[in-house]
Amino acid sequence: MPRTVWSGAISFGLVTVPIHVVNAREDHSIHFHQVHLEDMGRVRSRKICEIEGREVAQSEIGKGYQWGKDTIIPVLDEELREIPLPTAKAIEIEAFVPLDSIDPIQIGDGYYLQPDGKVAAKPYTLLRKALERSSKVAVAKYAWSGRERLGLLRVRDNVIVLHAMRWSDEIRDPSELKPEEIELTDAEITQAEQLIERLTRDDLEGEEFTDRYTEAVEQLIDAKREHREPPTAEEPEEAPGQIVDLMAALKESVAKARKSRGDDPADDATVHDMPGKKAASKRTSGTAGKKTAAKKTATARTAKKQPAEKAAKKTAARKPRRSA
Repeated sequence: MPRTVWSGAISFGLVTVPIHVVNAREDHSIHFHQVHLEDMGRVRSRKICEIEGREVAQSEIGKGYQWGKDTIIPVLDEELREIPLPTAKAIEIEAFVPLDSIDPIQIGDGYYLQPDGKVAAKPYTLLRKALERSSKVAVAKYAWSGRERLGLLRVRDNVIVLHAMRWSDEIRDPSELKPEEIELTDAEITQAEQLIERLTRDDLEGEEFTDRYTEAVEQLIDAKREHREPPTAEEPEEAPGQIVDLMAALKESVAKARKSRGDDPADDATVHDMPGKKAASKRTSGTAGKKTAAKKTATARTAKKQPAEKAAKKTAARKPRRSA
């Protein structure tokens, strides 16, 4: 059972839901100690009082706020707990909004909210079902670790989840980081769409979504513990040369995506319409769509023989997609 991080209640209008907050994430990374390389002795950080010049125990340590150059104002944990702030002991729901209205960059760590006993089970279930049926999330305020915070409540597998959120003024304006406007051809955008389609999937399951770094560190530690040679990195495949042309890079990326999925790479360099657009064409044209597709195929075979004016018309016909 995960450790309780905080205990309090969810305030939902006049409804109060007593809850325990537990971590929703686990840390599987490998942690190291600092050691003296000469003799492998542990190197530890010690807390030294600057005035007395001695190490002090944790029980002797408190909080102090620096006021000016020479004044420190002591603040006790008990005093912080007694601050007259409603969110100090409750998660106060302020509003309900669609999840899409919240910028993902504001959303942080997640915690599971566990109902505190049988009395809390009914209002907890009420809030959970109301969130599910409304297809909305709750935005709340709460006070932890010396400051008031913004949070988001949502439902995951019949459990209410609290996500810490950043206040809007904590998010930096990215406008100064964006590059200057660049002209792209319709063919380049279409090829990028084709690459997205090739890399689209319904889940994040599979070997490519495992922590290979942690596995490699574990193998390194095992090898050193057993006094054998640690595994070495495989030689990377020789690259055909740096690709400078953007279109060439896109085509090669699409080809690699097809190859990794076992698709036929015979037409790797061909720019195709997106599947959704083909389907829409079939729905609106009926049997005439098949004739149009056949005509397009025949036209593609004789593209080299077409007059320059026809090629120009095709280019003009594709231009509206650039602004889409």
